[in-house]
Amino acid sequence: MINIVFFGTPKIALKSLEYLYNSKEVNVLAVVTQPDKPAGRGHKLSMSPIKEFALEKGLPVFQPRSIRKEPEVQNALKNLNPDFFVTFAFGQILSQDVLDIPKYETINLHASLLPKYRGANPIQRAIINGDKQTGICTMITELGLDCGDVCLKEIIDIPEDMTCVDLFEIISEKSPILIEKTLTGLVNNTIRPQKQCVDGVCMANKLSKEETQIDWSKSAEDIHNLVRGIYKFPSAFFMYNGKIIKVLKTRVLSGCGKCGEFIKFSKDGVEVGCGKGSILLVKVKPEGKGEMFARDWANGLHK
Repeated sequence: MINIVFFGTPKIALKSLEYLYNSKEVNVLAVVTQPDKPAGRGHKLSMSPIKEFALEKGLPVFQPRSIRKEPEVQNALKNLNPDFFVTFAFGQILSQDVLDIPKYETINLHASLLPKYRGANPIQRAIINGDKQTGICTMITELGLDCGDVCLKEIIDIPEDMTCVDLFEIISEKSPILIEKTLTGLVNNTIRPQKQCVDGVCMANKLSKEETQIDWSKSAEDIHNLVRGIYKFPSAFFMYNGKIIKVLKTRVLSGCGKCGEFIKFSKDGVEVGCGKGSILLVKVKPEGKGEMFARDWANGLHK
């Protein structure tokens, strides 16, 4: 059995932990996840999905605020004598002292085809930029941002209407097997990690609030990609009569009109002029209201 400690926090990593926990090849010794955070209207402390699963299965849970600065946590992990650390959307940068703990390596699952989209938002950036393909990689973690040698890759197609939520789910489904193959391959010496090529390096920086506001001077295709790239995380928006209107679903059209001008209202939605072409707003979420079809929102404006 390959003994690992699993580092992760959000839901996207949960299926990987579940799979590895039930694997005949892997033994999960413990879990490391982010501290509980306030959530909801009552701001009650909420556990990460990873912690909930670990507690359900009786696994030890560590929740350092900064594992680099907590030697007591590092010592506890050393005492477990792990073969590998496995990280997937953990949310903290590991120091060399931490990386040196496992017998073999620290393996990270990254949601892009490295060296493209190193950083925090590779899933969203791939869709926002209109990429037709992305993927997942397992890599050996080194100091530096997503720069380690790549072990295995798997390509994932991005259809023109795929949202970040759809892509999150596909990555969540495909990641567990890739992680297990990586662990067994490294132990059996059937995988030879490859250095990342220098060409093609680009970053997937965190999204700023300014980026999430729709710029109608951009092409309809660019706006459509933005909408699906940050669908509900946190959603593209525009301002109308001083209110935030989040846009949840769109369709690219070939019409023309002034940028940001409502060209046409129909049963299909609201057509808006863009820098190139036009875009149909299909679903929106007006400030203070629930999701609705754009035609219903538009009808409410005229009452």
